[in-house]
Amino acid sequence: MKCVSTCTLCRLLLLGVGILLTSPMATAEESCPMSEVCGLVCPEETPPPSKGFAAAVLSFAVLFCIIGLLTFFSVKGKTENFFVAGRSLPLWIITATLASQSLDSNALLGNVDLSYKFHFWDGCVLPIGLGLSLILNGIFFARKINDEKVLTLPDVYAKRYGKLVEILVSITTIVSFLFLLAGNLVGMGAILGYLLNIDDPAAAVWISMILILLYTACGGLFSVAYTDCIQAAIGWFGCLFAAFYLINNKEQAPPPSIGFEGYIYPDNIGDGGVCDMYSGVPCTNDPSLCCYNTEIQTAGDNGAYPFGDKRVFNNQMTDPYSLTPFPNAILFNWATIFVLGFGNLAALDFQARCMAAKTPKIATIGCIIAGFLTFLVGIPFSYLGAITRVLYGPDSSFAVFEPDTCSEILLLPTCAMWVPDADAFIKVLTHNMPSFLGGWCLIGIVAASMSTADGAILAMGTVLSNNLLRHVKFSFITKDTLILAARLSMIPFAVAAAAIATTKPGETGTFLIVAFDVTLASVVVPLFGCFYTKIPRPAAALFSILSGAITRIIMQFELSKDGSLLPPYGGAEFLDYGPAASAKVPPFIDDADPWDPSTEPCDQSRFSDYSGADSLASAAVSLVVFVLIQFLEREKSLDDSWLVSWSWMRPCVIEADVDDKHNGAMIDDDNFADDAVIVSPSDVGVE
Repeated sequence: MKCVSTCTLCRLLLLGVGILLTSPMATAEESCPMSEVCGLVCPEETPPPSKGFAAAVLSFAVLFCIIGLLTFFSVKGKTENFFVAGRSLPLWIITATLASQSLDSNALLGNVDLSYKFHFWDGCVLPIGLGLSLILNGIFFARKINDEKVLTLPDVYAKRYGKLVEILVSITTIVSFLFLLAGNLVGMGAILGYLLNIDDPAAAVWISMILILLYTACGGLFSVAYTDCIQAAIGWFGCLFAAFYLINNKEQAPPPSIGFEGYIYPDNIGDGGVCDMYSGVPCTNDPSLCCYNTEIQTAGDNGAYPFGDKRVFNNQMTDPYSLTPFPNAILFNWATIFVLGFGNLAALDFQARCMAAKTPKIATIGCIIAGFLTFLVGIPFSYLGAITRVLYGPDSSFAVFEPDTCSEILLLPTCAMWVPDADAFIKVLTHNMPSFLGGWCLIGIVAASMSTADGAILAMGTVLSNNLLRHVKFSFITKDTLILAARLSMIPFAVAAAAIATTKPGETGTFLIVAFDVTLASVVVPLFGCFYTKIPRPAAALFSILSGAITRIIMQFELSKDGSLLPPYGGAEFLDYGPAASAKVPPFIDDADPWDPSTEPCDQSRFSDYSGADSLASAAVSLVVFVLIQFLEREKSLDDSWLVSWSWMRPCVIEADVDDKHNGAMIDDDNFADDAVIVSPSDVGVE
C-alpha cells in the first residue's frame, strides 16, 4: 500500500480530491515538490491566527478550572458527593452534563475533520451514534441504573455476577476510557497547538491534560456537573451560531472547477454544462473539445472537481460506489454507528450521571433529551466539511499533493493524492468568519473537550479505587480514604491517556471509535443481562466477556487491515494510489502527447481492510455465548449455577445510600468486614 507514512487512515487521503490537478505552472521563484514534479503552484501559506483567539480560549479554560476548584468545598469529604454528586442533580443539570459528555471534540471537531477529508456521512456517523446511545440508554437503562444506588457501573455487574466479572468490567471500561480521554486530548491539543503556535503537538496535548486534571481531581462529579452546565451554555450556542453562519454565508460545496490554461472541460460547447458556464472555447489540439478560455478568465484552480462536489450524497450509506471516482467506507460507517450506539451503553460517564440524577425519571428524561441535543448540535457540523473543502480543499490555493502518486481513475500520472490540512477547520474559524463567532466556536469545542475529558478522568479514578484497588489484600483503600485514592489514581490515567494521544495527535475522531469498540465486544451484552434476564448467570457474563474480547483481539490481527478502512470491493474506485507513472501531462490537459495509462500503467493495489466487521462479529460472539449459557442453565437455581460455588463468582452485596455504610460501595470485602452482610446468592435476583 502506498500512502503517506504519517497517516494511519489512508482513506483520509482519498475523498474530496476530485479529478484534480495541474494548475498554472509555478513561477521561477517558487520551489516545492509539487512544482518541481508536477508543475503545480506551491501552496499558499496561511497567516498565523490573531493572538486574541489564544487569549480568549485560555481565559475560558482557566475560568472552568477555577469553577472546578471551587466545587472542592461541595464534596465535604463524602464519597457520595464526589462520585455521584450526592444523587441530587435535577433534570436541567443531568441533561446538560449528559449532552456535554456526548458533544465532545470528537462529535464536533472530529466530525468536521472527517466530513472535510472524506464526505458528509463519514463525519455525521459520530453524532448520530453518540445521540443514539443516549436515547437507547434512556429507554433501556437510565431508570434501572439510578435505582441501583451504587457508585460505579462495575458495581452493577458485581451485584449480579460477582467480583471476578466486576474486575474484568472495571479493566475493560478503564481501557475504553483511556482511548476516549486520548481522543479529547487530541482535539483540545490541536486547537491549543495551532492558536499558541506550538510546533510539537505532544506539548499541546500535555498542556490540555494538566488543565483538565486540575479541577476534576478537586471537585469530583460536583465539579464535572456544574462546569458541564457552564460549558454547555457557552459552547453549544457558540458552535451552533458559528455553524449556521457558515452554512448561510459560504459556498456550500466546491463548484465545478474553472480550471487553468489548457484545461479540458468535461462537456462540450452548447451542452449547457460546465463548458458554457465558464465560456469555454475549442481546444487547440482537438477543436471538438472545450477548453479554458484564457481571454476572459482571470481566476483559476486545480481542476479538482470537473462537475463540482455536493454537500451530501444521499446514497452514501447504501451504495459503496456513491462517491465515484472515490471509495466509500460504507461498512465502517455503519459499524461506527453500531459501535457508538451500543458500545456507549457501557460508558462510565453516562451511567455515572444517571446514578447522580435525583430520581429515576430524571435520569430517563435527561438521557433522551440529551440524545436529541446531540443530534441538534452535532449534525449541522457535518455540513461544515464541504464548506471547509471549498476554502482549504484540493481546488484551493492552499492545496497540497503528494508528487509520487498516480491514479488511473483520476487520470493523474503524478500528484494524484491530495493531503488534507489537519488544521483546516480551525483555520476556517480563525480566518474565514467574524472573529467573535470563530473564537466563540473555538471556546465551545475546547469546553466540549474539557467536559468529556474531565468526566473520563473522574470515571477511571473512581473505578480503579472503588472496584479494583479495594480487592487488593493489603490495599490502603478504606471507606475513609476512598476519595483520596480516587484523586491520586486520576494522575496515572491522565498521563497514560496523554501518552496515547501523542501517538496520533492529528487524528481527531479515531480514538472515540476505538474506545467503544472495546466495550461493545465485551461488556455490553452482560449489561443487558443484568436487567433483562430473570436470573442473570455469572458464568454467562464471564464467558461472554472473555469470548467477545478474545474474538476481537484475534480478528484485529487475523483480518486483513491495510489502514484504509475500505474492504476490497471491485472497481477502480477501490484501488490505492500507485507511485508516479509518467512525466507526461494528464489526459484532461490539451496537449499533443498526454499520458496514456495503457502504455504507462499506474501500478495500484486493491484496498483490503475489514475494519468494522471485527467489531460487529465480536459483539455477535459475546451475545451468542451469553444466550447459550443462560439457556443451558435455565432450569437451575442461582445457587446451583456454574462456578457460583467459587466465592469470586458469587453475586456481591451492595449497601444502599447510607453515608456511614460506605455510601453504596461493595461491603463484602475484608477492608470493610465490619460492615459485611452475608446473604445467599439466590437473594440477589432480578424480578
